[in-house]
Amino acid sequence: MDWTERTELLIGPDALARLRSLRVIQFGIGGVGSWCAEALVRSGVEHLTLVDPDRVAPSNINRQLPALQSTLGRAKVEVLRERLLDINPQADITALAERYTLDKADTFDLSACDYVIDAIDTLHEKADLIRQASALPHARLLSAMGAARKLDASRVRVAEFAQVRGCPLAKALRKLYKHEGNPPSKPFRCVYSEERPLPPNADQPDINGSIMHVTATFGLVLASIIIQDNT
Repeated sequence: MDWTERTELLIGPDALARLRSLRVIQFGIGGVGSWCAEALVRSGVEHLTLVDPDRVAPSNINRQLPALQSTLGRAKVEVLRERLLDINPQADITALAERYTLDKADTFDLSACDYVIDAIDTLHEKADLIRQASALPHARLLSAMGAARKLDASRVRVAEFAQVRGCPLAKALRKLYKHEGNPPSKPFRCVYSEERPLPPNADQPDINGSIMHVTATFGLVLASIIIQDNT
């Protein structure tokens, strides 16, 4: 039995073929991005580039797919690449243990992709990636807003960036774009939560708490947009 049989029964052979042909680059494979990557590959996407500089840490285990006791200290992209190839050995999975930075932006060939997924949370790098990807004539940009300090997964939504409400990260991005006078060149879709963030922990105010059922929902909704676009 072909492992894609149940997917093909749902979406049909033409849509499955479109998913197999897509080229996707994803920045960030943490609590949001790792679940998005797995959902894409399990749904038939065969060309995926993963970009993330981090190694698995104990604090990742509560919400990130590559994070296990047995993978502590390993590069997240390598752990996830192994897992995705175990799902589909025919997939073309590129793992780049690199950080997206403003001075390295040109090293990533975004124009060769059908989708650019932004699942990073550092403000200035995220802002630049959005600017770069939104300027592309062909590739479609999807961006994850802030999933930290949220508990209600039923409040996760999809909206165009200008319509995102209740998200401090989206608010900070809009403020930055206004200050710099260099906003994204065209609209793009975001996954966000309309839930009001819980207060920071009084003992560790500089570290945002987050939990799997919310971050994973963000990632699965990102994947859902791509799947629905192509079915």
